[in-house]
Amino acid sequence: MACLLALDQGTTSSRAIVFDAEGSERAIAQKELRQIYPQPGWVEHDPEEIWRDQLDVARQALAKAGLQAQDIAAIGITNQRETTVLWERATGRPLHNALVWQDRRTAGACENLKAAGAETLVRGKTGLVLDPYFSATKLAWLLDRVPGARDRARRGELAFGTVDSWIAWNLSGGRLHVTDPSNASRTSLFGIHTGEWDEELLALFDIPRELLPRIVRSSALCGETTPDLFGAAVPIGGMAGDQQAALFGQACHGAGMAKNTYGTGCFLLMHTGDQAVVSNNGLLATCAAQSGEALEYALEGSVFVGGAVVQWLRDGLGLIKSAADIEPLAASVPDTGGVVFVPAFAGLGAPHWNPHVRGTLLGLTRGSTAAHIARAALEAIAFQSAELMQAMAADCGRPLAELRVDGGAAANNLLMQFQADLLGAPVVRPRVLETTALGAAYLAGLAAGVWKNREEIASHWARERSFAPNLPQAAAAARMAEWQRAVRCALTFAE
Repeated sequence: MACLLALDQGTTSSRAIVFDAEGSERAIAQKELRQIYPQPGWVEHDPEEIWRDQLDVARQALAKAGLQAQDIAAIGITNQRETTVLWERATGRPLHNALVWQDRRTAGACENLKAAGAETLVRGKTGLVLDPYFSATKLAWLLDRVPGARDRARRGELAFGTVDSWIAWNLSGGRLHVTDPSNASRTSLFGIHTGEWDEELLALFDIPRELLPRIVRSSALCGETTPDLFGAAVPIGGMAGDQQAALFGQACHGAGMAKNTYGTGCFLLMHTGDQAVVSNNGLLATCAAQSGEALEYALEGSVFVGGAVVQWLRDGLGLIKSAADIEPLAASVPDTGGVVFVPAFAGLGAPHWNPHVRGTLLGLTRGSTAAHIARAALEAIAFQSAELMQAMAADCGRPLAELRVDGGAAANNLLMQFQADLLGAPVVRPRVLETTALGAAYLAGLAAGVWKNREEIASHWARERSFAPNLPQAAAAARMAEWQRAVRCALTFAE
């Protein structure tokens, strides 16, 4: 039976998962990724560490599955998006640490561009807002700060890529410099309506075209690995940003279907078919994974700090020893005791788009305990996601029928039930929670002929549990109003 190797390079870890032709997991390997914080608001990764870890876990997963390179029909790559890498073409050496999507160092540059009236142009061509989240200002910062980088870029000596491009470059020994529409559409340099790098945007951000990767379909045999990595060459057949890969892995192939991934951040995507929907409520239009000839689109809302708040409770405050400890701790109290937590460690994403807000903990009393704070942290993840869903329903003019969920925190029953209560709609958890990696495997397998079409892929999707809302609508509205008051407090303090 042909198998697929999914390389899932995320914000906090590098993983590799082997899937079989039934979409079942055969083996997994994972390694936590070191986070680098040079100063407040700055977040970096070591690109060479990313590559070493990703190769290591890929080899581990193959060994655990008892497979050789010739047993793998294709490799699928999925990645943290917007994170920006700049390297030398001749040597493959990075010129600087990668600037992570959470990094806010270019907030001032974005404010200057807004003041110059550039936001209408950027939004019209890219579907994005002007925010440090996206790659263009990060790349411009690197070109301006690394000595000689801009001149070398113009001479064609340097390469830019999001993490998908960096992984593909290293897998292929430097022969492949590619990306796909789902990743390209997160750079602020790609025209989502044309499917090409946009000259006007390149001029706006002062980015030399010579830096840019070639754009290929998300599902396409675009090259192969060097034989020395796995003992034989393996085709590279899939590539998609993590959230679009998860949308594909959740079999949300039709307009109106939506998923929410509870990872480091939370990312809510609704497929909008062949139409790029313009949001009036702070959401983004973005490219979905492209499996056919035509571009496909999604409406997206991003929460910058989702599961990362649990990591902070563990590493920053020492309230828990492992991430799994948060559910029993939070469940040990019936409510938050009036505590509300706005975990804006890296600003607020959609629908607020304010890079200056910081984390805010409200409603503390002498009776507040670690359990109350833990429960408020879980509720904050659900509150932020509910805000996105309200914005999405307003943009689309219809309420959500159901929300498919995935990511590590989707295993938390307390969180999923509260999410359903706030949404007033079923929250459906699939049997396979690793839908980001599964989506990458599906894209690769589709290109390699393991599956005939998307309908065959969708037939493998199965629910594990559905959470029905059991909180009265008025009570849910009151809780949302409480959250919105807390957000206004955080926004006021930031001002």
